[in-house]
Amino acid sequence: MSYKTKLKNIKAFVFDVDGVFTDGSIYLLPGGNMCRVMNVLDGYAVVKAIKNNYIIGVITGGNDEEVRHRINYLGIKDYYAKSSNKQIDFEDFKSKYNLKNEEILTMGDDLSDMRIMKVSGISACPKNAVQEVKEISEYISPIEGGKGAVRDVIEQVMKIQGNWIEDNTQSV
Repeated sequence: MSYKTKLKNIKAFVFDVDGVFTDGSIYLLPGGNMCRVMNVLDGYAVVKAIKNNYIIGVITGGNDEEVRHRINYLGIKDYYAKSSNKQIDFEDFKSKYNLKNEEILTMGDDLSDMRIMKVSGISACPKNAVQEVKEISEYISPIEGGKGAVRDVIEQVMKIQGNWIEDNTQSV
């Protein structure tokens, strides 16, 4: 089955954070603080998808309170932080919503994402993912992580399913 055909089956998305929602950079600030940058294009697509009843989960090895705040602000309820075994969290997410593998698009960028990507209906990665991830991805976005790659895959799914229509979703 082709990638475009599989998009019609997607009901849910699972994303990593660093390298997917962000470009992977960490800014070191005075006082030992760190920060990441996320893209409003991705935020807009996430909010639009949730409004259209798509389920979104985030599974990350990180545990940054500012990231948690942003993810919650976007309306994502399923945030698995400090994940040492993404497969366990993926199975929990899937079970919670009674989803089948073929109904989930997963986007990751590094080795720790590969196990869940291999079992997802569609595996995708940003342009700047590591080579091993690119090799198992059905779709490699032409956009880098943190620059709109999340929006790229959400928009494709919603367009093919007829749900990417003009509305009053605000930039976030």
